[in-house]
Amino acid sequence: MLIEKFIEYLKIEKNYSVNTLSAYKKDLMEFQVFINENYDKCVIENVDYKIIRSWIVLLVNKNLSNRSINRKVSSLKSFYKFLVKTDTINSSPLIAHSPLKQSKKIQVPFSKDEIGALLDSDFFKSDYKGVLQKTIISFFYFTGVRRIELINLKTSDINMDSYTIRIMGKRNKERIIPMLPKLKESISEYLKIKSQEFNNVISDYLFISKSGIQLSEKYVYRTVNEYFKLVSPKVKKAPHVLRHSFATHLINEGADINSVKELLGHSSLSATQVYSHTSMERIKEVFKSSHPRAK
Repeated sequence: MLIEKFIEYLKIEKNYSVNTLSAYKKDLMEFQVFINENYDKCVIENVDYKIIRSWIVLLVNKNLSNRSINRKVSSLKSFYKFLVKTDTINSSPLIAHSPLKQSKKIQVPFSKDEIGALLDSDFFKSDYKGVLQKTIISFFYFTGVRRIELINLKTSDINMDSYTIRIMGKRNKERIIPMLPKLKESISEYLKIKSQEFNNVISDYLFISKSGIQLSEKYVYRTVNEYFKLVSPKVKKAPHVLRHSFATHLINEGADINSVKELLGHSSLSATQVYSHTSMERIKEVFKSSHPRAK
């Protein structure tokens, strides 16, 4: 089956993660179902743009956001590009397609005060769950890692002697990031209570649940969301906002954007520049210190 061959290609040649592969396959299978239900004699490799456009209209009528539709069509575009590359078809039916317009999403990072108010609070209990959750939030802010990177961390990735952490990023790209003393303290406290809690549980993963298994993405999301509800009125309170905060605060304090790019594990500078917009906090500081009537 061509879809399976394409997914195998992405896995081997592109080193895509399991989640990314799953998303590609889901999008392609949805389109396959659409073809089967509406075009009896048509196969996925022989569709024309009219059929794809009909699918897009269907998705719009289902009230999917333009962002979601563009992502699904992007999966199709990659698939047909693969078919051209393997001489299965001569040209892609999406060669002249233009993505739907989508509004630019501006994420507002947590302020330093909000993060400080949470990490310096007594909201976290002193039991295993409380220490685990505080360490998760600290880890995000002190390293800027992605959620899946945190979940996949192994205990062996932490080097206490050299104050470094090994991160396995997108497409299995490895990077080393520094570990600040405060984060080392948090991890040390967590490892101590972890060893007390799980005498007989053997797990390579750094962060594990109360039942001794690898954390789920949902658990990590819920942890960040529920705690930041206590200190921040912001609408979005996801792990990625902590990554955004990490990058924004570094840049606002004068960090070189290329260094931040390396810390975040970005392959291009343009991806990092998304985080480099000046925060409202910084704008207020500049405005207050520079405007002639502010004094």
